[in-house]
This record gives sequence, structure tokens and C-alpha cells, in this order.
Amino acid sequence: MKIKSIIKEKESKNEKEPKEAKQKKIKGTVKFTILAVILITIFCIALTPVTFQNDTYYTIKVGEHIAKSGIDGKDPFSWHENLGYTYPHWGYDLVTYFIYDIFGFTGIYVTTCILTIILGLSIYFVNTKLTKNQLFSFIITIGVMYIIRGYITARAQLFTFILFILTIYLIEKFIETKKKRYAIGLIAIPIIIANTHVAVFPFYFVLYLPYIAEYLIAIIAETIIYRKIKILILNIKIKYAKKREKEELLAKLQKEKQELETKIDKVKVKRTKELQNPYKIKLTKNPNIKWLIVIMLICTLTGFLTPLGTTPYTYLSKTMAGNTTENINEHLPMTISNETDVSCAIIIILAILIFTKTKIRLSDLFMISGLCYLMLASKRQITMFAIIGSVILNRLVYQLYETYIKEKEKDVVNKIMNVVGIIAISVVMLVFSYYMGKDKLDDSYVDESTYPVKASDYILGHIDLGTSKFYNEYNYGSYLLFRGIPVFIDSRADLYSPEFSGKEDDIFMDFIETSSIGKFYGDTFEKYGITHVITYKNSKVSMIIDKADSEKYTELYRDDYFVIYKINK
Repeated sequence: MKIKSIIKEKESKNEKEPKEAKQKKIKGTVKFTILAVILITIFCIALTPVTFQNDTYYTIKVGEHIAKSGIDGKDPFSWHENLGYTYPHWGYDLVTYFIYDIFGFTGIYVTTCILTIILGLSIYFVNTKLTKNQLFSFIITIGVMYIIRGYITARAQLFTFILFILTIYLIEKFIETKKKRYAIGLIAIPIIIANTHVAVFPFYFVLYLPYIAEYLIAIIAETIIYRKIKILILNIKIKYAKKREKEELLAKLQKEKQELETKIDKVKVKRTKELQNPYKIKLTKNPNIKWLIVIMLICTLTGFLTPLGTTPYTYLSKTMAGNTTENINEHLPMTISNETDVSCAIIIILAILIFTKTKIRLSDLFMISGLCYLMLASKRQITMFAIIGSVILNRLVYQLYETYIKEKEKDVVNKIMNVVGIIAISVVMLVFSYYMGKDKLDDSYVDESTYPVKASDYILGHIDLGTSKFYNEYNYGSYLLFRGIPVFIDSRADLYSPEFSGKEDDIFMDFIETSSIGKFYGDTFEKYGITHVITYKNSKVSMIIDKADSEKYTELYRDDYFVIYKINK
């Protein structure tokens, strides 16, 4: 009896220990999740700029116009007549206007903070769900948010960043489980994109391509084409031999076919083993990809579920056909030497792949290579490289961790979730957050050195807008139209190119050449019937007018940043 009771005690003790260890692990996971959420939230708020960027101003005004007049396909804010406008992010514009109408600039700032937090948390939770590692997901999320900090602003792109990281999650989960809820999510996202940020609608489908490419290559890899052709030829010969009743030839051909099929089976077995343990690139033929292709084809039709007509399908091609992408800073090719943080991320990925036993999925290799290409072609794609690439980097780092860290040392999260660990992580992140946000503490929503706040007050109080045509510059045109002043140009670059405006004149290029003195400003003013000029005090146009052409212009207003001239007729 004593022996039996001792055995039972040992068994119950052994059962109790795993339960206790499991409960301890769950508690550690919950604690770390709470800590990560709090710290990511604080960091995201620190990164969110207080001062608005030029696109925010036209977004509010366009939203107001839609609320009052609907989507009419015409621009109401420039003094150029009958400019066609596509309203490429009408849904986002409308919501932004309603927020501004109720809560003012503070409401827009708070909304931007909330979207930034949602983006940060989405990156974190998508990474934890797909890689099952909280610590690496947290570190990588902070790194991603730091890299894209310059693109965090009250623009439609901030919303679509969230949609794109969710797209990766839904694709990964669908090909893993083939559950309908993930398919529904994948179909819903392009509908939202087509109504909030139509310019990136084609990019949604780019995210499918690496998975489809891996599937097609896997099919090709397991198909021994030249031998299958031989079997096809042998089958034709066998049919011929049967018809001609050539028994000897038939037996020979059937034996040859059997030997060839045996060879094919051996090669297939060998290839299967090689694919199971590849040197560097993992190739998987996932049957669910067939259904993913069906979903992608369905999604191509979602662009019609918008009041913009065919704009989701034509907007990008029209933009690329014009000159705007060659003259707007964020569309220019990336210079690696100017992007140290991105260069570090690329070096880390290459170092892991070259110097360790870590292997990469072929779809991941295609994805990261494609994102690198897009980023080098247009530096605004740094955002996509960082956001989507975070999942791939996390997968590589976690695989490295699994390969080289001993089993007993792997439970890092539980080990650091003590008082000392929590305090250490919190202090480091709070200091980092303060460092990133301290320069914004005294910022205002509108930067008077960038936008003509006082100059607009003067215009509205002293100049008849009904009879005047202002020449202004690209960077603050949106603020002028926000104040109700008709503009020559603003940051809706597509509106002023012939591909969209329906005009023969390329207003955008006329501005670019005039502002850089590639074209004499007087000729541009005459061509468009300009009556007034508002420009930066230190602009080339202003300096030339002041020093060499002042008799043709009357200075009406000047402050620390802007000057207004009236053209003498």
C-alpha cells in the first residue's frame, strides 16, 4: 500500500509540474502582452507629429465638398476652369471632414494618434500570431515604427498601412487553414482600399504574387517535363503497335515505359527529400493556393464597388504616364546612403541568410526582393518594405533563435517578466519615446513658417478673390484652398497633369519649371492671366522680383516667411 501511494504521489506531482509551468508561461505571456501594448502605444503617440502636413488641409476641404455637393468629378478649389478631379480617397476625406467639423484640428490629431497606435499594435499582433514569439515581435515592431516615422501623418496612407499588414495575416492564415472568414476579410479589404486610397489599389494584388509564384514553381519542380514527353510518345507508339498487332514491339515499348516510370518515381522521391531539407530556400506546394488565386480573381472585380467608376484600374497607369512622380520628393528613387536604418535592416537579413543555417521560404524571398525593388524605385515604398518585411525578418530571426539557442534557455519572455525586467524595458522605451517626442511638445497644428497663415488673413481681408488669380507654390497650395482662396496649384499633383485634368496645358510642369527658374516666371504669369503672386520670402521668384524686376510688381504684404505681390498691368 505504501509503495502504491508513493507512486501515485509521484505521478500527481509530475502532472502538477507541467500544469504549473504552463500556467506560469501563460501568465508571463499575458504580462508581456500588456507591457508591449502599453509601450507600443506610448511610442506611437511620441512618433505622431502635432503639425499637419499639406495633404491634410485639402483632405478636409475635399471632404467638406463631398458632404455638401457629392462626387461631381470636377475640382472646385482651383481658379483653373473645368479641371477634372477623380476624388481618389473620397471615403477618407469625408470621414476626416466630419471629425474636423465636430472636434477641429484636435480631433484630427487624436485620430492620427489612434491610427498610428492601431498600426503599431497590428504589426505586433500579426507578428506574434505568425511567428509565435512576443519578444522579437515587440523589438521588430518598434524598429518598423521608427523606420516609417517620417510617413506618419494625417493622410489616407496611414489607414492603408493597417490594411496591408492585415492582408498579409489573412493570406497566411487562409493558406494555412482555408477558413472562410479569412477569405471574406481578403475580399473586404480591396473594397475599402478602392474607396479610401485608390492609388494603392493595384498594390493589394502585388501581395498575392509571391505566394502564387512559389506554388507555380513547386508544380514545375515536381514535374519532370522531358520524361513526361517521352511517356506521351511511348503511349502513342504503344497504341500504334496495338493497332498493327505487333506483339514483340508492344512488349518492348511497355517494358521501356515501365522502366521510365520507375525512374520518374525515384527522381520524385529524391526531389521530395531535397525539398524537405533544402540548403537555403524552402519550396512548398500548398494546395490552398489554388483557392487563394480564386480569391484574388474575385478581388479584381471589387474596384467597381466605388462611385469612382473605373478609377481604381486607371489611376496608377495615368499617374505613371505623367511627370508628377519624377518631380515629387517621396516618389523619387531611394538613395541607400541616406537611409541608414533601412540599410541596417537589409544587412541583417542578408547576414542571417549568408552566415547561418537559417532557411527562407521561396514566397518570402520573392516578397522581400520585390519590396526592395519597389523601395529602390520609389522611396515612399520604404514603408511597405518595413511593414510587410517585418513578418519575414521576424520569421528568420525566430528560426535563428530556434536553431542556435539551447532548449533550457528558450523561455526568455518568462525570465525577463520579473520586476527588474519590466522596469528595465519600461525605462528604456520611455526614454526612447521621450527622445522621439520631445521636439514636438511645443509644436502647433499649423506651422506658420511653412504655411501662409497671416498672409491668408491679409488676402481674405484686402483682396477681391472674385477678380484675382493667385500664383502660389505647391507646398502650401492646400492650406490656401483650406482657407477658401482659389489656387494655381496644390499638392493634389495628379489634378494638374494633362492625364487627369483633361487640359492641354501641363499646369504641374509649368509650376516646376517656373519655380526653378527653368522658365521665365513672367511668361507663366502672362500665359495664365495671373494677377497676384504669393511666394516664400526667400524663393527664387521673390528674390529676382525684388532685385531685378520690382517695377512690374507692387508689394502688398510681407512677413517673416511670405510675400504677396500684385502684378502691375
